[in-house]
Amino acid sequence: MSPRIICDFDGTIALDDVTDILLERFADPEWRTVETAWKSGEISSRECMLRQVHMLKAPIEDIDRCLDQVAIDPGFPAFVALARRKGVELLVVSDGLDYAIRRILGRFGLGDLPIYANRLEMIGADRYRLSFPHASDGCAKGSGTCKCRIATDGDAPRLRILIGDGASDFCAATSVHVAFAKDKLLAHCRERNLPHVAFADFAQAAQLLRDLLRREPAYIAHTLELETE
Repeated sequence: MSPRIICDFDGTIALDDVTDILLERFADPEWRTVETAWKSGEISSRECMLRQVHMLKAPIEDIDRCLDQVAIDPGFPAFVALARRKGVELLVVSDGLDYAIRRILGRFGLGDLPIYANRLEMIGADRYRLSFPHASDGCAKGSGTCKCRIATDGDAPRLRILIGDGASDFCAATSVHVAFAKDKLLAHCRERNLPHVAFADFAQAAQLLRDLLRREPAYIAHTLELETE
């Protein structure tokens, strides 16, 4: 079976949180109150996103112009090329917006990557709603996109790798052989002694992937010690 990579988007592929960029630009400032309610545990991330997207008000042309200014990690296209050469299944899995992800990746010729994210739908000339085609009723975090379910869907791959940076990646970190982690995800993996390696960017992630693919799967699953500073 081919290895599978579950790769986060916001803060990982994209250098910033794209949903926050859109909310800052086009939403009622009340979106920050909703964000605070989510961070305090009062509402789920799914409920948070649902309410916030309802506050967006802008023609799709304005949304597109904003998305076209979003930067991605400059090493990501080469990382994708490496994964394809090695026969690795690479999925972009995000609790963000599918439309935004496709628009941004399309600028770099990567619009054909499989994308699992919350579905942004237009309702009228300048309003939007959200649906959750990749949610799971059993998701403990109430995420719009259940990353741990996607990580283990279908025939079990030879090797499962998570690449991420934030809280939406926490549950998936227990469903993979190893996480390439930074920021909040790195702290989470360290605190819980989950198999992981710190990474700064996709140039480094590419070298880590090359090294990892040389190892036997049983070794990866049971004796992997990749923690680096």
